[in-house]
This record gives sequence, C-alpha cells and structure tokens, in this order.
Amino acid sequence: MIKIMFVCHGNICRSPMAEFIFKDMVKRVGRENEFIIASSATSTEEIWNGIGNPVYPPALEELARHGLKCDGKRAVQLKADDANSYDLFLCMDSANVRNAKRILGDGSSHKVKKLLDYAGGGDVADPWYSDRFDIAYADIYRGCEALLQTLK
Repeated sequence: MIKIMFVCHGNICRSPMAEFIFKDMVKRVGRENEFIIASSATSTEEIWNGIGNPVYPPALEELARHGLKCDGKRAVQLKADDANSYDLFLCMDSANVRNAKRILGDGSSHKVKKLLDYAGGGDVADPWYSDRFDIAYADIYRGCEALLQTLK
C-alpha cells in the first residue's frame, strides 16, 4: 500500500484537486486498492474552530468540468504524526515544501517533494491568486500522470 498526501497552503484548491485527480487516475487503471490518497494544508487559514472550509468553488467547478467530484472534502492541516502514516508528501510549490518539512520534522524530509518534480520540475501556481484553475488543473494532472508512471 502506497500512502500519498498532497499538500498546499490552505487545502481548498490545489491539494484537493490533486487528491481527487489522482484517486480518479488510479481507479481508471484498476489500482485504487494499492493506494491511500489524501490532502492537507500547511496553514490553518482555512480551518476555523477545528472545522475546515470546503473546497473553493472555482476548484470544484474545474474538477466538475472533468467529471470529478470531491463531495464532503474539507480543509485539514498537516500534522507531525502524519510523517508516520504516509510514504510521500507531494507539495504544490517550494513554500509548501519548506513548511511541510518544518511540520513533519527532519526525519521525514526525504519523503517531501514537489509534485512537478515527477514531470520536469516547477511549481503549481496558486489559482487563488491567478484565478487560473484551468492551468492549475493541467499542471496537477501532468504531475499526477508522471507520478503514476513512476510508481508502476
């Protein structure tokens, strides 16, 4: 069983998109029983009184354009003890990598990578600021495809 946690700043845009894109990919190739797939945030900005905000509506709309749903997904924060529960932490950008390593501790830094490291490198730009959820989706999809190829 391969346990993967996708990570972004707030867990309402990029990392939930990655979670549900990758879940769909592994299901389409009949490998859903080989993975545990989740997503989380490095910040608490989208978590109030212990309850996470739902996925941001434009991210939901972009997923829906591709036939994907993420009903019930709410933001959660990455925790230090996640280091013991997951094999790989795939971050959307360099700031997420830095913050994930801080949260998880030095002993887990080898598990923390950027998603696009599997697809030639780079960051998945935050659509919260650019409003380009289509570009974020395309980058995440490309990263997830390359990841799945690597994990064959």
